[in-house]
Amino acid sequence: MSNRFVSPRVAAVPPSGIRRFFDVAGTMKDAISLGVGEPDFVTPYHIRSAAIDSLLDGETQYTPNKGLLSLRKEIALYLQDRFSISYDPEKEMMVTVGASEAIDLALRVCLRPGDEVILPDPGYVSYAPCVTFAGGTPVPVTTKAENEFRLTAQEVESAITKKTRALIFPYPNNPTGAVMTREEMEKIAQVVEKHDLLVIADEIYIELTYEGDMLSFASLPGMKERTVLINGFSKAFAMTGWRLGYACAPEEILYEMNKIHQYAIMCAPRQAQVAGQQALKKNRENGYEDVQMMHRSYDRRRRVMVDALRKMGLSCFEPRGAFYCFPSIRETGLTSEEFCTRLLREQKVVCVPGDAFGPSGQGHIRCCYATDLNRMIEAFHRMDKFIQSL
Repeated sequence: MSNRFVSPRVAAVPPSGIRRFFDVAGTMKDAISLGVGEPDFVTPYHIRSAAIDSLLDGETQYTPNKGLLSLRKEIALYLQDRFSISYDPEKEMMVTVGASEAIDLALRVCLRPGDEVILPDPGYVSYAPCVTFAGGTPVPVTTKAENEFRLTAQEVESAITKKTRALIFPYPNNPTGAVMTREEMEKIAQVVEKHDLLVIADEIYIELTYEGDMLSFASLPGMKERTVLINGFSKAFAMTGWRLGYACAPEEILYEMNKIHQYAIMCAPRQAQVAGQQALKKNRENGYEDVQMMHRSYDRRRRVMVDALRKMGLSCFEPRGAFYCFPSIRETGLTSEEFCTRLLREQKVVCVPGDAFGPSGQGHIRCCYATDLNRMIEAFHRMDKFIQSL
């Protein structure tokens, strides 16, 4: 069929560079994936059990558009307990189908045609496309390995024009593992206030902070009223397939986000919401036992991966958060795409080309250490063999 029925704006956006390698690996026997960013843990039993009980009890109806009030109250308690931020669960919070929906809603509500949105590069693959889908213009700001891939206030301010509307602030960062310091965040907050910007703070990896402050952007003085805080259950609670996220924002923004959600989605699945409520309630009562167990495991694997990559001769910044390493492969003389394609074909190891996360990622690859340790070590042997063959 002719593409005359397809929007040029949508057609111009390429498909995700993450899924492509993962899909190819799925057809290969004995392939080891360090590609897709997904916990290798199963959702804890007590969380699964709560959802099963809800289903067996016949709780199969719609929930309120914003999500179960009991879940929103638990989210409010969590944010107060962990980050000292106070949100009204009835007026300033909504439950979404993953953090991804929340990002899309925030951009669609807040952008006018031609508005510019500053975002760090490299950054998660969906930010720039979602800005484009919402009618805005993404403005990538290069972050550098020598600065541990952190975004600086000076870089943000240099990118601001009369069209700048918002800043996407995703820390801990995917794909680099970068974490911002309190001092750096405070300086960026000053720039944001000076230029009257909105901040979309994607904090999905905040519980996976290994070094530095576990600090939410909205907790900074004066930032709550100009921040859309986005988080979810996928990473901290190993609940990727449940597709459960949430957004917290000033009431007038949240009202409009929920309006789109009403028409497009209706509500997040009830059983996922019941599971999320259990995850927060039980962990708040037991000192975040599930979260801490996974955190310790990722931290150990983080150190193993960094050490292994460096021994292969790859320059690698030590990530401070999330569960990715972002080593440079420039020494090999290959592009990111060439390196990952040949590594997959010759040694059956999946990594993601760094430029899938923006032009500044060229010369890097993303490796995920949310992977079984033994399989990860086998992948390192194969990678080393590949690099030696070059």
